Amino acid sequence: MAYIKNEEKDPNGIDAHAPGAKLDAGKPRVGLMLEGFAKALLEVAKVTTYGADKYTPHGWRSVPDGINRYDDAKGRHLLEGYVNELDRETELLHLAQEAWNALAKLEMVLSRKER
Repeated sequence: MAYIKNEEKDPNGIDAHAPGAKLDAGKPRVGLMLEGFAKALLEVAKVTTYGADKYTPHGWRSVPDGINRYDDAKGRHLLEGYVNELDRETELLHLAQEAWNALAKLEMVLSRKER
């Protein structure tokens, strides 16, 4: 079932002004992602924290030509991951760093479309 943006309504048909109403029908079920990928997201959060400590929180958003540079970094971590599971500098999983770079690129692409 794809996420479909539609009129806000209660998934149980409760009137919006009735007690117990919650207008979240058709909205993404973020809890499924958090529960289903908890271990993976925690590893990506470690990469996020490492980067924020090494540079600055959210500084990655201002990197010139970030879409291409994070794509390159994603590719480097992909290749390095075939050689060593852990990054020598960070001691974090290359796979988690690959995922972080994919998310950074995705965020930049989506943000660019909003302008």
